[in-house]
Amino acid sequence: MRILQMSVQKAVFLNYIYKKAGMTMLERNSSQSTASMLLAGVQWLFFIFTNTVMVPLSIGHALDLSPAVIAESMQRSFILTGAVCIVQAAWGHRFALMDGPAGVWWGLVLSICASAPAMGMDLGTVAASLASGFIISGVLVIVLALCGFLRVMKRLFSPSVMGVFLFLIAFQLENTFFKGMVGYDQGGRFDLPIAGLSVVIIAVVAIIHIKGKGVFGQFSLLGGIVFGWIAYSLIFGQSSRIDAAGTDVISIWHWMPWGTPHIDAGILVVSILAGIVNMMNTLTSLTAASTLYGRESTRKEAIRSVLFTNTFSIIAACFGLIPFGTFASSIGFLENTRVLRRGALIVGAGLFIIVGAVPALSGWLVQLPLSVGGAALFAAYLQMFGTAFRTLSSTTYTPKTIYRIALPILTGICIMNLPASAFSDLPPLLTPLLSNGLVIGVLLVLVVDNVVKWDRIK
Repeated sequence: MRILQMSVQKAVFLNYIYKKAGMTMLERNSSQSTASMLLAGVQWLFFIFTNTVMVPLSIGHALDLSPAVIAESMQRSFILTGAVCIVQAAWGHRFALMDGPAGVWWGLVLSICASAPAMGMDLGTVAASLASGFIISGVLVIVLALCGFLRVMKRLFSPSVMGVFLFLIAFQLENTFFKGMVGYDQGGRFDLPIAGLSVVIIAVVAIIHIKGKGVFGQFSLLGGIVFGWIAYSLIFGQSSRIDAAGTDVISIWHWMPWGTPHIDAGILVVSILAGIVNMMNTLTSLTAASTLYGRESTRKEAIRSVLFTNTFSIIAACFGLIPFGTFASSIGFLENTRVLRRGALIVGAGLFIIVGAVPALSGWLVQLPLSVGGAALFAAYLQMFGTAFRTLSSTTYTPKTIYRIALPILTGICIMNLPASAFSDLPPLLTPLLSNGLVIGVLLVLVVDNVVKWDRIK
């Protein structure tokens, strides 16, 4: 009897501690041992890395920066991404959700750089104007959040809006990873041997996830990457797709490396719109995470999340990086791995900071073959389809009300499949928005869902 009483007292005490830490039962039961925490952290490291590495590389090439400058920006990106993940997990939204270079901003910057000649601007002026747009957009979003704009946006986010967003981002990401895993090149061809290995990697990830018992099943992504990297090296030799010879951690911090801030009205307007869309992405991510964790995200957590994201975005702009955003794709990763503890993300983010601070480590990690990372993430993100489907299943759709979701989803997918040349005759400053299927789909569902009185249609 005494043993039972002591056990109950211990359970009550531990529950009190967990509540003070803001952890749900599902979160603290998802992984327990130090060893599994470390492995989960390494898995997060690869997840963060594969979602980050191509951003500074592609932006650097688009702005015609030198390899040395690109390598330094990559190190800065690693360090700041790791830092914002830790801050958000510990004091911001308090979920195990990755924050990093936002996909909305990434696509926008690449589109603007491609349209620079049509706008009559050189790349140096474009870069300086973008930096100004990043900073002003970040400040404006912070002001909107503090003034209660999040409450207004939250009322607009029905299950239909969230489901459409999750479907579109799942399609966009899977399309990107699919091209990477099959070795798709600019000539429109894919590499059959690489594609074959990618199929095997997907099978490995799926088998570990489905058949894996206990803790082993939580490391399907890590297992797929390790297996794929070893197999790729044995079959094709070591990948050398990126030269990441950086410099020491002190010398990489250059203030305003994109030049003295310059305001261009068109780029500024597009930047403000992108900032608001990115804030919508944050709200959607937190709502989806709330369902997964079994607890509601509080208003204070949402505001802190937006504040931290945009504060780091402003800092990033001052050091030649694009703004940050909360990754809705983390939901698919969490559902695949079933490791919900914030500690695992913090460990992975801390390791990512170390990788960014040590050039030898970043130089080694960036040799991960693009096809291997793409195949592993393709398998992991299949879970996002389930998340989107469950989100939409809470609402009944009839042949008359199906327009509510079918129109924005299919319109967004159709735009994503159009070649860039299809938008060449549009006004240059509208091209970045009108060519973005995710943005158009989300804006369309917001209008359709909130203007039409669907509850009156039978």
